[in-house]
Amino acid sequence: MNAATRSSDWQNQNKKNTRNLAIWTFAWVLSMALATLGPQLIWQDNDLYSILAIVLNVLIGFGMIYANVIHLKGLDEMQQKVQLQSMGLTLGIGMVLGFAYSNLDIANVIASDAEISHLMILMALTYMVSLFIGLKRLS
Repeated sequence: MNAATRSSDWQNQNKKNTRNLAIWTFAWVLSMALATLGPQLIWQDNDLYSILAIVLNVLIGFGMIYANVIHLKGLDEMQQKVQLQSMGLTLGIGMVLGFAYSNLDIANVIASDAEISHLMILMALTYMVSLFIGLKRLS
């Protein structure tokens, strides 16, 4: 097998892994919406349906995590390094600022409650920006 064929095979596998991760992520987002909005809009506070929706969300979430691991393993070493650095920065910022935000709430320094959604937005933005910067440095 020549280098061009190996490169083409790797690119095709990478596209497949990326597509698979996107499908799992989309399914997880949909299941999160179902678990979040279902009790108010669809089944009017039926606990059994809520529990089932949450279990479904967790199971799909594990599928998404597995798809992400497969995706990461399929990347080349430089892309893996960029991903690792972005994930490490995201984890660090999420923990430090997340706990600080929680402490502000506990100390009643902020008027509103510390919501997990705010932390998720912070982490998503941190990851996207750090990944963009890391990939920009690669090219």
